[in-house]
Amino acid sequence: MGGKSKESVTKKKVRAESAPEEPSAQKKAASRRGRAPEEKAVPVNPAAPGRRKAVYDESQIKHLDALEHIRLRSGMYIGRLGDGSNQNDGIYVLLKEVVDNAVDEFIMGYGTRIDVEVKDSCVKVRDYGRGIPLGKVVECVSEINTGAKYNDDVFQFSVGMNGVGTKAVNALSSVFKVISFRGGKCTEAVFEKGKLKEQRSGSPRQKQPDGTYFEFVPDTEIFGKYSFDMEFVEKRMWNYAYLNSGLTLTLNGQEFSSSNGLFDLLSKEVDGTGLYPIGSYQGEHLKFAFTHTNSYGENYFSFVNGQYTADGGTHLSAFREGFVKGINDFYGTSYKSEDIREGIAVALLVKVKDPVFESQTKNKLGNTDIRQWIMGETQSGLDDWLHHNPDAARKIQEKIQANEKLRTELSAVKKEAKEAAKKISIRIPKLKDCKYHVQDGAKGAESMIFITEGDSASGTMTHSRDAATQAIFSLRGKPENMYGRKQSDIYRNDELYQLMMALGIETSVENLKYSKIVIATDADNDGYHIRNLVMTFFLGFFEELVTSGRVFILETPLFRVRNKKENIYCYSEDERDKAQARLGKSAETSRFKGLGEINPDEFRQFIEPETMHLTPVEISQLKLVPKLLGFYMGKNTPERRQFIEKHLLSNADIDA
Repeated sequence: MGGKSKESVTKKKVRAESAPEEPSAQKKAASRRGRAPEEKAVPVNPAAPGRRKAVYDESQIKHLDALEHIRLRSGMYIGRLGDGSNQNDGIYVLLKEVVDNAVDEFIMGYGTRIDVEVKDSCVKVRDYGRGIPLGKVVECVSEINTGAKYNDDVFQFSVGMNGVGTKAVNALSSVFKVISFRGGKCTEAVFEKGKLKEQRSGSPRQKQPDGTYFEFVPDTEIFGKYSFDMEFVEKRMWNYAYLNSGLTLTLNGQEFSSSNGLFDLLSKEVDGTGLYPIGSYQGEHLKFAFTHTNSYGENYFSFVNGQYTADGGTHLSAFREGFVKGINDFYGTSYKSEDIREGIAVALLVKVKDPVFESQTKNKLGNTDIRQWIMGETQSGLDDWLHHNPDAARKIQEKIQANEKLRTELSAVKKEAKEAAKKISIRIPKLKDCKYHVQDGAKGAESMIFITEGDSASGTMTHSRDAATQAIFSLRGKPENMYGRKQSDIYRNDELYQLMMALGIETSVENLKYSKIVIATDADNDGYHIRNLVMTFFLGFFEELVTSGRVFILETPLFRVRNKKENIYCYSEDERDKAQARLGKSAETSRFKGLGEINPDEFRQFIEPETMHLTPVEISQLKLVPKLLGFYMGKNTPERRQFIEKHLLSNADIDA
């Protein structure tokens, strides 16, 4: 439970070796931010005597070809770089762009199978569509704004980037190969870092069906050290299968296919916890499946043209509004939206011509012209389903009425909590806030709040943090275990209510003030326990914070190995052993017992965005949440005792 701790959970990962020549720290940090390292600017004041004037003439104007520009400004094309520990990191965007092209062929009616292989740092994708026209293979993978996706007759609801996707993969790969098979002939092109190295055409040695083969290795000069988390890759394969019934994908030999699309997706997620049989609607451009569970909050799996939109967008807002209207029209009532949607789980697919996303990573849709038709079709589709399923309609109304009763009871408790909080202080006592919040544009997108244990740790972080984007909330110690408790109990708990106020979620999760919630506890048994207690609170009452990818664990070093010339910070015993071997017998090894004992100057590098180690907290399926909470945080059982004895006690802290 909690974050997928590097000490306790082993994932299937494929590691990439770094480039032979390690870039400088400055260059590497700048590379991760998607830009070239900058030289220190020389301040210029023409009026000040003795100041050097900056030269600005024809020699300062530079031209980059398209692929060079992608390498220099990678963030403009694929968003964040990352190291593979987050599902939105750049290496997964590269994989997605290539598979998207293959899926587009299936959508257009060509090919029903896509083979994907991810081994070591190499990705291979083979589709069985029409293949790229043989005379345009090089142009289609290397020249920006070249492709067929500008033709609405060919790619009406395309998934991939218009004319950019495979070019970005090409530019950001150390090796990129494409082979197009078409009509018994083939053309092959090989690139290195976007530069064409080899091209040939002819007949394949063995007869091949039409289609396209891609092979690429993400460039470590761009991404640094990275690893493919196979759980993320498998999840993407499942999403492709759910959204494209009739398509079969393979990943390293494992097959992914779905007969019932979104219905299958939601069935897997809720796995029998739904309060009524899953409802569904299948339109030409709108499809959705839904049910309610006894969980708190709302959970959505929304897609546009096959692209998972983790941050929702206008399509999701329109669906939510249409769902509320449909419910109220059917029952002839005016239930509040929060009562209707509390506990809902939805899978949603919208097909849109010319989708406008708010970033190249396509996590949020921005089209405003789709709102009315999505609302209207959702409303009518839901109304039709409710008329044909009277038993489910009755259970939905019972759920809404139960939510209404709970909300009414909670309103009094919330009012009491607010009044009590006002008496304590106008400000939240344990919060050291930052300047920018999630609504403040680009700076707000970088905002995060660290949840720490005790004043010692928060004191260290206060002196180390970036006060513009990093806030700190300090717990007094171990918070109360909220497993199995009522929602009203969290409002009666002073510390947890103050945490809700600090996050801005005491009235609604939609008011969350920070882009990231980072749990920062000591790397010892007490720290892990506090981590689990905080996670129990989030998963029990604010599950969507976790499922939307907002919650992270801060990994801090366990050891420092140093000599007179060098300090090496180690996050595991294996790293410690390697550092000791590297620095020799004279090396001094220190074991960090807690965050509070690391001096602020030293700690600063552990929370800087470019060097911070964050592990995202993920739940692969909604159905696992009650099981996880019950096992780890419920009543003591022989099974849990055996698990602790086997997995935890043997890993107890040992002084270095």
